[in-house]
Amino acid sequence: MKLSQKIYLPFKYLIDAIGSFVGIVVCFLLLWWWILIVNTIVIRGNPVFASKRVGKNNKTFKCFKFRSMRKCANPNMASCEPDSKDLVSKFGKFLRKTSLDETLQLINILIGQMSFIGPRPLINNSNDAVTIMIRSENGANLIRPGMSGYAQVHGRTKITTKEKGDLDGYYYKNFSFLLDIKIFFQTFFGVCDKGE
Repeated sequence: MKLSQKIYLPFKYLIDAIGSFVGIVVCFLLLWWWILIVNTIVIRGNPVFASKRVGKNNKTFKCFKFRSMRKCANPNMASCEPDSKDLVSKFGKFLRKTSLDETLQLINILIGQMSFIGPRPLINNSNDAVTIMIRSENGANLIRPGMSGYAQVHGRTKITTKEKGDLDGYYYKNFSFLLDIKIFFQTFFGVCDKGE
């Protein structure tokens, strides 16, 4: 890790802590209360779920999301699996399209398991095995996973697992305040385009 990155890292964590706290307050007042009510009615069960994800140093943690699939679905099912789309509720499709289902990850950021920007947390299964291995080789597993990351704004689901791992490695070697700001705005405008 570069000296400039070591200096930036404590500030990155401070930004995560303050930003996630403010984000949680705003999201609860404007979004979460009605999402919880509507999703409870639609799902007919717990509107929130926590799936096991691979985080910093390849340690697993519970990643929070609003449930977008029906309660009969496997919570660890990857969104790229063929059967997953058939199990998504109509309200769940809206949550996914607007990325509102992932706003609960602000809690993961506040408690220090995630960051706003970093390699996306992966599911420890065969679909993500290659990416996890590459991250271990290029050092990308040494930093906190993020709500969004370099790979997400450079192809997301359109890139291979190897490409994803390589892009995560590039981020680890080059992360900085300016790069994080760039990824943040690319993510924001990407979500806006997706929501249209």
